[in-house]
Amino acid sequence: MPDWPVTAAAVATGRSPDEPIVVLEKGKVLATSAAARAEGVRRGQRARDAQSRCPELVVLKYDPVIDARAFDPVIACLEAITPGVQAIRPGMCALKARGPARFYGSEEMAAEKLLDRLETFDVPGSRVGIADGPFAAEQAARTSSARTRVQVVPPGGSPEFLAPLSVDLLEQPELTDLLRRLGLRSLGAFAQLSGTEVLTRFGPGGAFAHRLAGGADDRPVTGREVPPELTRALDFEPSVDRVDQVAFAVRAIADELIVRLTELGLVCTTLRVEVGTESGRIHEREWLHPRWFTAADVVDRVRWQLQGSGTATSELTSPVVRIRLIPEQADPVGAHVDGLWGGGPDERIHRALSRVQSMLGHGAVVSVVIGGGRGFADRQTLIPWGDPPVPARPPDQPWPGAITGTSAGTSAGAERWPTPAPTTIFPEPIPAKVFAADGAQVSVSARGELSGVPTAFSLLPTNGPGVQVADSNKIHPITAWAGPWLSTERWWDPTTESRQARFQFQTADTRAWLFTLHQTTWQAQATYD
Repeated sequence: MPDWPVTAAAVATGRSPDEPIVVLEKGKVLATSAAARAEGVRRGQRARDAQSRCPELVVLKYDPVIDARAFDPVIACLEAITPGVQAIRPGMCALKARGPARFYGSEEMAAEKLLDRLETFDVPGSRVGIADGPFAAEQAARTSSARTRVQVVPPGGSPEFLAPLSVDLLEQPELTDLLRRLGLRSLGAFAQLSGTEVLTRFGPGGAFAHRLAGGADDRPVTGREVPPELTRALDFEPSVDRVDQVAFAVRAIADELIVRLTELGLVCTTLRVEVGTESGRIHEREWLHPRWFTAADVVDRVRWQLQGSGTATSELTSPVVRIRLIPEQADPVGAHVDGLWGGGPDERIHRALSRVQSMLGHGAVVSVVIGGGRGFADRQTLIPWGDPPVPARPPDQPWPGAITGTSAGTSAGAERWPTPAPTTIFPEPIPAKVFAADGAQVSVSARGELSGVPTAFSLLPTNGPGVQVADSNKIHPITAWAGPWLSTERWWDPTTESRQARFQFQTADTRAWLFTLHQTTWQAQATYD
């Protein structure tokens, strides 16, 4: 299909391919329309040179996504009358001639049938080349004309047909430049060289080009495998304005989707839900699953998406007119089967958490992901069950003043995370007192010197969560301790500047605690169980 990039770009921008149009890639002309070539515009020219030859030239930017998207329906159009179409690149495809030739009577009649099909699909000017291999067939299609749109190379005639053609058709600039300097300007002259000598001198790439030049193209033609249609859609007529009504109706297409995936031996791990409303807006979101989606899981995700923040409201801001379920990632079921010794989340735990989540909302069940930050409270990110575990702060970034661990040969100022991380981080720090052996409270000087060795601490009563009543005002003997680690945060802002000393304490009940001292105030920040 000549000038396909021009055709695709023109259709995407609402222009006619008959206009003088060029498609640019990296500042040079990639493709031109017939009207532009009539004005002297050629491929490889710079945009300014092309516009100087044709002032009314329409310049469009090359977009490979638009190019491929526009060509996909053309392949489907051809597959409607003959199977096994292989898309080489947008604007060019190949297929085995034997089957269509037997069905339609001859190779020429099969080619005419394909051209008629493309004409009815509004793809005019297409050409067909028939030869022993894909490379020779491509050159035969390129040498055809508007009057003779089918060029047939007789069986065994590919070497003779290719012999007078230029070596530039091999599309290997370094190789063709060297061949021209050696005086080998045609494919026939290049094909006369010894294959062993070509392999020795030019390597595997040169040997492959040598086989193409000699008509010995043994590449197979493999038709594309059309993926099964898994998307399911549901239209509401009239529109529906209640969440429970939408969820009840979605159950049917959710069952249909899961049954189809099961028949194909697949499971869905990523689902995209598109909700079309009467206002014309489309609300879409991707949902992930710790294992794979069941029909009930799909219905829950649709309901959560309609509810927005996870509240139990049943009224929608705008009535729903359409629901689409799109499996973004469908994996073979064997890839998610537990190993010999198990693996993956426990099925009972997953079902229990999913049940709680379905009753209370999407954000009611969360798991912790450790990311970057200065303190452990900053490092934790709460992720709803089933969502991708992406921390709010990237852990690979430098975090000056972060809590650091020390070991033999490591300075106290080295930035490195202590292992393991705390098990429980209190939502609100718990005020406390830390005592030395003489009963006085421990303090830390500006140089990090302690007024006494920490021997015990007590937690003060608080209304916040995280500490049991039995722990309040109870004296906890300290059996081991580490610190202090001094840190100054926001030193450039006198109003928010904070200077802290961090400690780790171990008590007789084998628990470890993370404490901070800010001026004269002690606080328990987290525990290690």
